[in-house]
Amino acid sequence: MENKIEIQLSKTKILLLLIGATVFVTLGILFIINPEQYANIRFRNAETIRVAGIASAAFFGLCLVFITKKLFDKKVGLTIDQNGITDNSNATSIGLIEWDDIKNIGTVQVASTKILMLETDKPEKYIGRAKNRITKRAMKANHKMYGSPLSIISNSLKIKYDDLEQLIREEFEKRKK
Repeated sequence: MENKIEIQLSKTKILLLLIGATVFVTLGILFIINPEQYANIRFRNAETIRVAGIASAAFFGLCLVFITKKLFDKKVGLTIDQNGITDNSNATSIGLIEWDDIKNIGTVQVASTKILMLETDKPEKYIGRAKNRITKRAMKANHKMYGSPLSIISNSLKIKYDDLEQLIREEFEKRKK
């Protein structure tokens, strides 16, 4: 493949993720401020609601930071060329993933989100490229749970998951031959 395939970031999808994260941060803050108001038959304990609020505000607050950065990102979301796959689609993106380092491609599903896992025998090479501790920890968790630190999702890209998976699998098969 001499030409490169570029898939842009979808500002619409990113904006929707931003709205969703904002809603969860807001709910988390409300749970922290007044947990008694949200007590019900299932969660009678106000402290449980407060802890859920702290967890929600912290996790989705962190997501909000990464999503906001991605909203203003001018780089291409994903590039596929003769060197490999250059990923800039999510918080754990680490740039170029070389074809020679990809040993297999798998799919995992978390809730309703499908994730493309690029299996490698050089996980430390890519974990070492992480830009910060949070990204590094997320990549280590991916490696432990799914067998690879390298994941690509279509949530922020201008492409549907099934089309992305097919495209990457086709290009991977060309490289194996």
